[in-house]
Amino acid sequence: MACGLCGTDVHIFHGDKGAADNPFPIVLGHEFSGVVEEINVGGGVRPHVAIGDRVCVDPNVLCGRCEFCLGGIGHFCEGMTGIGTTVDGGFAEYCAVPLTQLYKIADDCTYGRAALAEPLSCCLHGIDGCDIRAGENAVVIGGGLIGLIMLQLARMRGAASVCLIEPVAEKRALAESLGADLTIDPFTRDAAQELWKNGIRRVSTVIECVGSVKTVEQAISLAGKKSVVMLFGLTKPEDSLSVKPFDFFKREITLRSSFINPYTMKRAVDLINGGKLELDSLISARLPLDGLGDALGNPDIRKSGKILITPWGGA
Repeated sequence: MACGLCGTDVHIFHGDKGAADNPFPIVLGHEFSGVVEEINVGGGVRPHVAIGDRVCVDPNVLCGRCEFCLGGIGHFCEGMTGIGTTVDGGFAEYCAVPLTQLYKIADDCTYGRAALAEPLSCCLHGIDGCDIRAGENAVVIGGGLIGLIMLQLARMRGAASVCLIEPVAEKRALAESLGADLTIDPFTRDAAQELWKNGIRRVSTVIECVGSVKTVEQAISLAGKKSVVMLFGLTKPEDSLSVKPFDFFKREITLRSSFINPYTMKRAVDLINGGKLELDSLISARLPLDGLGDALGNPDIRKSGKILITPWGGA
């Protein structure tokens, strides 16, 4: 019923490597929700969903047998199947999904909101690694879907202030409506000076949600002493970063990254079903299936915000 267009889809479409090797041809789409149409199970298996149930999907199917699965870090599974990345996914009218990957959505939850459970689950893994303590100051770089979710999660973690750095005025306004204490246009204002002028003397957490070398460098420069820099945005595989280890030593910066969504999908679904985050305003457009090619190929279509593909319309 709804499938989110992710930056990973765009990377793969343009020939870059995603989180896994991508066979071709393949139907992309790993952020999706829909209706159970048919159930095929072996004898003695009692499915937890029924035909007609409204569900969303965790696209990462773990093998359960490799060293990483058995060691409790299954997101590095050596035999992982990625629905929409290694096998056909949600940019289609129908998709075959293992029962283990289905989560029921509330009766009052829209398919559009439910399709955002997967990116939210990834954000939960990232925010867990930020170790935000109540009363500390956080900065989010990038006001796309991920950045605006991270903004809300940082507030939920008790951050005393959350600043968003984003050049697009409409996204800054949306961030302010979601509770951002300060928004900065990096093209017209110096972020460090603006933080200082607004009484923010130490930034304890910087969450980079763009995925460019320039914004990663900015994240490191803004980080305060004894801080965490979370590299959440996906850079190109060939990108490299020049850092000064002495600078990390002097400020005791912890540089962290976040890879997919280990064991966080249920938390994401529970937050969405409970209405704990504002997600509807983060969706900028809903396009039919035949609009997918244009959305993948034209950055102007994507720049306004999150795009949902709705194979059956009206999600």
